[in-house]
Amino acid sequence: MNEELIRSLSVREVPYAYRLLRQPNRVTEPALVLGGALQGMYGWPQMEEELGPVTDVVTADLPGMGSAGPLPPGPSMEVLCAAILGVIDDLGASRINLFGFSYGAGIAFSCAQRFPERIARLVLGGVPADVGDVQVHAWQRAAEHLSHGDTAAFATRAAEGLLCLDERRYVTRRKLAFRYVRRAMLQAALHSPHAVDSLRRALTDRPDFAGGLPGIPTLVFSGEHDTVTTPDRQRAFAATLADSRFLTIPDTDHWVVLERPQEVAELTARFFTDGPLETAPALAPVAREGRAEGDPACV
Repeated sequence: MNEELIRSLSVREVPYAYRLLRQPNRVTEPALVLGGALQGMYGWPQMEEELGPVTDVVTADLPGMGSAGPLPPGPSMEVLCAAILGVIDDLGASRINLFGFSYGAGIAFSCAQRFPERIARLVLGGVPADVGDVQVHAWQRAAEHLSHGDTAAFATRAAEGLLCLDERRYVTRRKLAFRYVRRAMLQAALHSPHAVDSLRRALTDRPDFAGGLPGIPTLVFSGEHDTVTTPDRQRAFAATLADSRFLTIPDTDHWVVLERPQEVAELTARFFTDGPLETAPALAPVAREGRAEGDPACV
C-alpha cells in the first residue's frame, strides 16, 4: 500500500494542501490529478488504483477548493498556477505528469503554458475550450438558485447542465452519473464555503485555450456525447497543440470520468508510461446487454 502524506502550503497568503501517495518504485514522473471546480483531493480513487503501481499520485485542495482558503478577488488562474508550481517544488520533482479534467483541464493547460519545462506529459479531458451560450445560461441559472439558498434546485440544474440527458444517445451509467453529480453538488453547496464562488469562477474566469504548447506530449480525450464542449471542438483544440493526440471515449458524455472511470484511469496510466493507446479498453464501446438493435437509446 502506498504511503500517504498530506502537505500544507500557502500561496499569496492563501493556505492550501496536497495529498501524496508515494510509490517508492515509480517508473515515471509523479502524476498530479486536477478535477472540476468542486472536486477535491479525495475524489480520485480510480486514478490512485491505476497510477499508484507506477508512480506517485498527487491530488490537491487548491485555493478556493475543498479545505483550502478562499481565492482573492479578481482573476484566479495566476494564483492557481502558482499553487501548483508550489506543489511541484515541494515534491522536489524536476517535472511531473499532469492530468486535468473539465475545469481542471483549463488549470492544467494554463500551467503547461506558464512553466512547460516542469511538465513531462499532459492529459486533458472534457476540455471546456468552447462552451456555448446555452450551457453558460444554464449554469448561471443554477448559480442563481444557490445564491438564493435553494440548494436542491441548484444541484439539479447544475447536474442537468453537465450531462447529456438526450435518451436518443446511449450513455453508460447515465442515471448513476446524474445522481452522483447532483449529490456532489448538493453536498458542496451545503458544506463547502467556496461553492458559490467556485461556480462563479468556473463560469466567468475561464482560461484562454489559444496559443498552443511548446512540444509537451499531450493527450486530449472527450466523451462521445459531451454537451459542455462537443468532441469536434475539443478535437479542434487538440489540433492547435504541436505534440498531441485526440481520442473519443464511446458511450459517455462530459462526465466520462464517472461513466467509465477505470478505462479513463488506465488510458492515463498508459500515456504517462509511454504505453500503447490503440488497445486501451476506453476506446471500445460498452457492451449494451438487453438492448435490441435499433433501440433509440443505442443511437
